[in-house]
Amino acid sequence: MSTLTTPRPDQAATPGPAPLSGQDSPVSPTAASTRSTAPPALRRTVATAGSWLWKSAAIILFLALWEIGPTYLASASTRVFLPPLHEVLTAGADLIASGQLQTHIAASLTRSGAGFSIAVVLGISLGLVIAWYRPLHSFLNPLLELFRNTAALALLPVFTLLLGIGEESKITIVAFAAFFPVLLNTIAGVRTVDPLLVRAARSLGLGSLSLFWKVILPSAVPTIFTGIRMAGTSAILVLIAAEMVGAKAGLGYLITNAQSSFLIPQMYAGILTVSLLGLLVNILLVAAEKHFSRWRTSINA
Repeated sequence: MSTLTTPRPDQAATPGPAPLSGQDSPVSPTAASTRSTAPPALRRTVATAGSWLWKSAAIILFLALWEIGPTYLASASTRVFLPPLHEVLTAGADLIASGQLQTHIAASLTRSGAGFSIAVVLGISLGLVIAWYRPLHSFLNPLLELFRNTAALALLPVFTLLLGIGEESKITIVAFAAFFPVLLNTIAGVRTVDPLLVRAARSLGLGSLSLFWKVILPSAVPTIFTGIRMAGTSAILVLIAAEMVGAKAGLGYLITNAQSSFLIPQMYAGILTVSLLGLLVNILLVAAEKHFSRWRTSINA
């Protein structure tokens, strides 16, 4: 005869361990409900803020080291030549209040903008023509490689002797420095278009002109803008060096004049302005690239 055994009260009240599916520890109902009820907009805002904070951490640490290092870690003699960040910012604020910094920025932007525009127009136009006609590319490629490997600043004395120390020599040296990145990247962008796209377009009956405007040029836009961004950086850097040689206004003149006058905080303020100006130019060019490459974004999405 079998006997039925009933579990003791303490055994019945204590359930066995429940299996966990893909988790190391059980999630409390409060945390789960909080996570599930959090607005999506709030989660996106928090994620965006965390991403920007992480991307800016290196710059924040650099600026903090710039402020703390000369003040507490460096000697007094070193602080004369490397002032802390707050002294540099104060000197920059004084330059802004007097209007000097705006005058120098306007002079540099006028020269670099003129040379950069000339380089972009000529570089893209000639690059498309050279890449489209293969015999012309094979004929000019050795000469282009020669000029590409010639430093623009090495030719600064030549431009100064031929054009003088006025605006023409500075705009020309900027245009020369920015021309070859645009030209060579335009050629590379056109010549590296996927051949399958070209065959598909020809099978659909597109002529040479329609093929160029609807397939070749849109596919080469990202590579062309890579050259434009490189040209923007080169235009600013070369111009600053040219203004240090012979100019009466501009950021390069400001840096050199402050260094010779032993106005060290103003010198660093000019250098910091050049960095911020280059960053702003790069941001604007990236935005322009996204605008002209919207079709690539929609396809990837």
